[in-house]
Amino acid sequence: MIMMGFKNKITSLTLLALLATGSFAQTFPSKAITIVVPTAPGGANDAMARIIAQSMSVDLGQPVIVDNKAGANGAIASEFVARAQPDGYTILFGYIATHGINPALQKLKYDPVADFEAIGLVANSPTLMVVSNDVKANTPKELIALIKANPGTMSYASAGKGTAPHLAGELFKLATGVDLVHIPYKGSAPAIVDTIGGTTQVMFPSLFTAYPQVKAGKIRAIGIAGEKRSSVMPEVPTLAEQGVPNVNVNQWYGLFAPAKTPKPVVDRLNKELNAVLKDKKNEKKIEDQGAEVETSTPEQLKALVQSEVTRWKKVVATAKITVD
Repeated sequence: MIMMGFKNKITSLTLLALLATGSFAQTFPSKAITIVVPTAPGGANDAMARIIAQSMSVDLGQPVIVDNKAGANGAIASEFVARAQPDGYTILFGYIATHGINPALQKLKYDPVADFEAIGLVANSPTLMVVSNDVKANTPKELIALIKANPGTMSYASAGKGTAPHLAGELFKLATGVDLVHIPYKGSAPAIVDTIGGTTQVMFPSLFTAYPQVKAGKIRAIGIAGEKRSSVMPEVPTLAEQGVPNVNVNQWYGLFAPAKTPKPVVDRLNKELNAVLKDKKNEKKIEDQGAEVETSTPEQLKALVQSEVTRWKKVVATAKITVD
């Protein structure tokens, strides 16, 4: 009898917990939501987060605020969200660095899989290989010949050690055997400014970052570091098409909530996110910047993160890349 009463009590508590979760999900959101962006204002992540926040504010009937917490290649913001209340009111604008590259290079205070609930993909932006207009090369083959003729005198800029542009550069060096000096900057903006000015000669920014500068004729695009051409710049062939294989860095972006956020809340956020991204005006705003909108289920984004973590650990080990 005592055991039966205990079991009934446990069942009642479980039922109450489920009812409470369901009730919470039905009233969500009842206050402002914060999207934490792990980079400084003005970059690709920030721009897309603000496009999403503006539309979600209208659709959800509550303010959606963008809060920039830059530092440690996105690790500071990621840890902050991982430790936040799992209620859907604090979410992360994660990307390839926070949930793919960082785990391969850093000792993190968060787990990219266990500490988050994936909400959904936002977009992807292939990495573009660009050169300063001063560089006398219009193809990867010509650039490789130029670098080999001037070993140690040419450099490539990155957004910082351990960033996607850094790893793309190292993969290019690994694939071609060229002596290209790495110059890390604090973010993509100063890196691309110096590439435009000719202080550095080569860069591997996201298409989102480089597209406006290429369109304006300030730098030249000579290849896509990805598996396929971009619909935004279909005239630019991939590096693989031009004889440089294995340089594949697709920069993807997605939203994440802290682990144990109720599934109904995650599903509601996924539904609203996908609705925002399927709006033709929002899709055009993102594509005009050089990114391609891509939606997903929470499960699909989680699977992507798991595969990316595995892949980048192998790449870092093979290329012997460090951030020291």
